[in-house]
Amino acid sequence: MIDSHAHLFLCERPEAEVVASALEAGVGRLLNVGLGQDSNAEAIAGAERHQGVFATVGCHPTSAAGFDDAAAAEIARLAAHEKVRAVGETGIDYYRDTASPAEQRRAFEAQIEIARERGLPIVIHARDPDGETRASDEVFEILDARAAGHPVILHCFSAPQRVADAAERGWFCSFAGNLTYPKSDALREAAAKLPDDLLLVETDAPYLAPQPVRGKPNEPVHVVATARAVAAARGVSYEALERTVGANARAVFGW
Repeated sequence: MIDSHAHLFLCERPEAEVVASALEAGVGRLLNVGLGQDSNAEAIAGAERHQGVFATVGCHPTSAAGFDDAAAAEIARLAAHEKVRAVGETGIDYYRDTASPAEQRRAFEAQIEIARERGLPIVIHARDPDGETRASDEVFEILDARAAGHPVILHCFSAPQRVADAAERGWFCSFAGNLTYPKSDALREAAAKLPDDLLLVETDAPYLAPQPVRGKPNEPVHVVATARAVAAARGVSYEALERTVGANARAVFGW
């Protein structure tokens, strides 16, 4: 199994224990996702310490205040590291008011250009206040304008009404623990409809623990619970789902 999105540096237990538990459960590859200047190097360092761990570097939209050319240059420099396999997470977030729309767009567009220059996929974060779609709409518009044909991963996919739009564009959709919640029927239906070759699973650890451990800190080991729920939604065995997401992760992350 794979975990396409985790933040090892934010997990409560020591990194070595978190990775060991994941390996014991069969999670052989995971992506350690940087969030900005204060964690990108840390994400890479974690990847260097473990054979099956890889990294991303980027600037989360909620950290985009003050993003400038120097910040972009640092992400571009770190993106050349051999264990960095994507740029991000980046995108638009109107749920938290920590960076202006203009600052978020500037950081997002700069990271798209870095990803294109480095030949790396882009890991996308899009979050709206409940009942709104402005952030996800803007993400689609910006990607259509600036990243047509480029590999995109919609992390923690939570917009079931857009699954057909994402599939039409050939974008990967990565499903997290919120898919397992009792009221997430629409997300499970979206996971069932997505083409095999665009499907990924993740934890977003330490956030969004799946239903069996809901309310507790999440870890990559718990991607197994999410994967089982995705397999059930798609009417396939866990082993078949494991082969599918493993092949997709190899294709997009080159691991």
